[in-house]
Amino acid sequence: MRPLRVAFIGNSLPRRCGIATFTTDLELAVSALPEVAETAIIAMSDPGCAHAYPPQVRRRIREDRPADYRAAASFLNEEGFDVVCLQHEFGIFGGEAGNHLLALIAALRVPLVTTLHTVLDKPTAEQRTVMQAILTASSRVVVMARKGRDILIETFGADPDQIVVIPHGIPDVPFAGPAAAKEKLGYEGRKVVLTFGLIGPSKGIEMMIEAMPAIVERTPEAVYVVMGATHPQLLREAGEAYRESLVARVEKLGLSEHVVFLNRFVDRPELLEHIAMCDVYVTPYLNAAQMTSGTLAYSHGLGRPVVSTPYWHAAELLADGSGMLVPFGDPLRLGKAVGTLLEDEPARLAMAQRAYSASRPMTWASTARRYAETFRVATRREPLRVIAGREMVFAAPSHRSRLPEPSAIHFLAMCDDTGLFQHAVHSIPDRHHGYCIDDNARALLLCCTPLSGLDPALAQQLAGRFAAFLQHGWNPDNRRFRNFMGFGRQWLEAMGSEDSHGRTLWALGACAQDRSDPARSRWAADLFSAALQTVVDFTSPRAWAFTLLGLDHFCAAHPEDMTAGLIRGTLARRLEIRLLTAEEPGRIWFEDRLTYDNARLCEALIRTGRATGEAHMVDAGLRSLRWLIDIQTAPAGHFRPVGSEGFLLSRQAPLPFDQQPLEASATIAACAAAHAIQPAGGWQSEAARAFAWFMGDNDLAIPLVDVATGSCRDGLHPDRANENRGAESVLSYLLGLADMHGFEAEFVQDVTLRTATRLAAPAPRCLA
Repeated sequence: MRPLRVAFIGNSLPRRCGIATFTTDLELAVSALPEVAETAIIAMSDPGCAHAYPPQVRRRIREDRPADYRAAASFLNEEGFDVVCLQHEFGIFGGEAGNHLLALIAALRVPLVTTLHTVLDKPTAEQRTVMQAILTASSRVVVMARKGRDILIETFGADPDQIVVIPHGIPDVPFAGPAAAKEKLGYEGRKVVLTFGLIGPSKGIEMMIEAMPAIVERTPEAVYVVMGATHPQLLREAGEAYRESLVARVEKLGLSEHVVFLNRFVDRPELLEHIAMCDVYVTPYLNAAQMTSGTLAYSHGLGRPVVSTPYWHAAELLADGSGMLVPFGDPLRLGKAVGTLLEDEPARLAMAQRAYSASRPMTWASTARRYAETFRVATRREPLRVIAGREMVFAAPSHRSRLPEPSAIHFLAMCDDTGLFQHAVHSIPDRHHGYCIDDNARALLLCCTPLSGLDPALAQQLAGRFAAFLQHGWNPDNRRFRNFMGFGRQWLEAMGSEDSHGRTLWALGACAQDRSDPARSRWAADLFSAALQTVVDFTSPRAWAFTLLGLDHFCAAHPEDMTAGLIRGTLARRLEIRLLTAEEPGRIWFEDRLTYDNARLCEALIRTGRATGEAHMVDAGLRSLRWLIDIQTAPAGHFRPVGSEGFLLSRQAPLPFDQQPLEASATIAACAAAHAIQPAGGWQSEAARAFAWFMGDNDLAIPLVDVATGSCRDGLHPDRANENRGAESVLSYLLGLADMHGFEAEFVQDVTLRTATRLAAPAPRCLA
């Protein structure tokens, strides 16, 4: 792919504000990517200020000069940038609600990606007009919290496929306690509470000052450090009156030794030093409608315990227990929370470590990779634009172009005349670990899948090989399947696990329904029947679920088999009872933990209930799947499968790593089953979200798949992808891709309908 040339529009350092810091940090991180050839910033200049911008600022737009906006559009068009990334905040553009900006986006002939730093749930008429124009002009819109996505859809009618959630970036620095930084900055022996950022009445600093007397009574060495200059707009309008009122309040409460004001805008090194020295970071904001807080993101990312009011960004970021939320305008509750943390060092350290761990996917490097992928998508697909009373129509390709074509190159490389190797070293089959029936059963399942993308003749040849492996794995003495086989074709056990037995039955059931080779179908049905009765004595819920998935195929092909029907009813009732027994308010699950292949439990109930007409069973499957999807959605909105170590449901959040392809594939399949029951239930979007994990929409913004070969990395570690590409991973990807192609016709129909509707809509009034 040709390296990208990216231009950013927004405030830029040395202008002193949060958006200037964000734009500068984002441009720096994106410019470091190997797939980016050039970056530039078009800086917004506030009236009366002349900043000494660095070389990457190629042009300035004076906020109150409409001609500057049109000139900037001409510059961007003529310079041939591949994509423009706009940083939008109503207050930084001139005109009513910043409507001078509309002249720029109307004239722009370059794909536009807009980052919304504010999303208003109750916009004025003019704010709504500006926002609608931005949505229409933008190929993609980035928000930093899921709440922003919800508001855009509900309040502005935005297309959900247009919106990308990418969290605020953070510096990538090692975790460290506060002692060294305290000593360097002169706070040794103190318990430091910190607030930083531009100062203004909405920050709620007076609430923290009111809370300090109770904190000092419990912790006499406590000090509250308020670091940051007064907001420039407030400074122009009212001078330092607000800051002086805070100082007066401190003196009135006798807190002069316990509250310190550092009245300056600091650069990043000094900022990071001050964050590092604090024991507790506080954002006592007064307004819930705060979509983004860079100060919160930075402090959380450095592993500082946070106490905050529940504004939108904080409520999402700290929902996993990596911080504490207190009510708005309540200094008593605020003081109690901060004081408790200052006194309880083990709890404070545990919260700090949770915050640091949870924030690793939000480093600027990861954020930049996710932006780069968004830029790539924007350059491939332009929306219908209707701006300034004129139409500019860009053909939107169907979703077919977004799905990669299946490739069996790596899959075939993992096979020999015995079957499918279990593991790989990078992309090379690892003979040392031999084979397993789990993977060969999945491989047979793929060969029996109509939309696998395999050449039919090749699928027939491979299916015979995998079927022979399963037959050889059958142990008639104990009526169980063996699982592990060494490279020398010697079985390593007399019988495998319950789960591997159930997964083998699943593949046999699918093969029994596949009529492409009638003789093999009859073989599969016979072996399925011979191995089925054993499952009645199993205790593993996943073994029940895998068997139920096999029974869904088998019973469709052999409805006359009463024994299979009875066993299906028995296993499904057991699974449903497990759910009804284990679920609690806020926890709709079958066990006290999540482990692997979780969504298969839900899928088994949905498919069985649909086939047998038992609505209560379908409802149980749908409810548990909806809960699981919520658990597996990151705060940024992308799919985050439960880590391979699983997690106890008594914990507040799942372990995020290591993430396995198996979970994405299972979720896609379960969503396909749910979609067949509830076509308007949003399951198609959830399946697409899970599949996007393979393609790079994940915590590290790293693609797991090599589309050309069809190989798939074995998962995500906290800091990198696992470069090995074993059988389970490639099969998870190919099976997930097959399920996504099953959605494809509906995707195309939906895109065609939406495009036709938008083209038929009357043009809006002139906006510029």
